[in-house]
Order: sequence, then C-alpha cells, then structure tokens
Amino acid sequence: MNEKSTYTPAAVYARVSSDRQDVDLSVAAQLRALREYAERNGFVIVRQYVDEAESGRVADRPQFRRMIDEGGRSNSPFEVILVWKFSRFTRKREHAVAFKSMLRKKGIRVISITEHADDTPTGKLMEA
Repeated sequence: MNEKSTYTPAAVYARVSSDRQDVDLSVAAQLRALREYAERNGFVIVRQYVDEAESGRVADRPQFRRMIDEGGRSNSPFEVILVWKFSRFTRKREHAVAFKSMLRKKGIRVISITEHADDTPTGKLMEA
C-alpha cells in the first residue's frame, strides 16, 4: 500500500537591500537556504518572489506586492511564506504586523528559516 506524501505548498521570498550597509546573504544564497529548508521540512515550493535592490522599509516592492496579493486571494497557491530572515519580509514593524495579520486571516503563515517566532497568541501579542 502506498502512503501519500503530504507537502505544504509554500512561497519563498528573497530580497537584497539597496542599502550599501546591508550585508545579508545574496539572493542566490537566500534561495539556496530556503530550498534546503523546504525540502527538509515538508514544504513544496510553488512560488518564488525576488526583489533586488529594494529597501525593506518600503512595502511597495514589485514582487512583495505580487506575493501579498496572491496570498490574499481565497484560492492562494501557497499556505506558507518562507523567508531567510524576517527583515527580508519587511523592516518596518507596522508593515510586518499588518501584512502578517492579513495573511494569517487567510490561513497563511510567514516563517523565518533562521529566527524562531512563537505563533501562539502570546507570541503574536509580543510581536505587536
């Protein structure tokens, strides 16, 4: 009898800043780490979004907007967004809270593969 494998559909988001002092991983290194994490943890990558030379303080990044729009639809192709660090998602706390809350209402989680975040009600309160 064959057991059906279950994978959670995921989007990956990578970003490098336009700021010269931003020394985070290159897009290629972020994507490699995200793919490895997805494979080890039961996620199948169904979408990939990349913004290069875009500040994390601005929410109007082209691929970020596309990802948020697709995640906000009732028929979103993914259930999880994987990021290397939460700062790759956004650097502004108010943006993080607003976008994560909107996505959570649609059943979508944002996961940093390098930083622990508590998804309990207490953890969500601490984030706000």
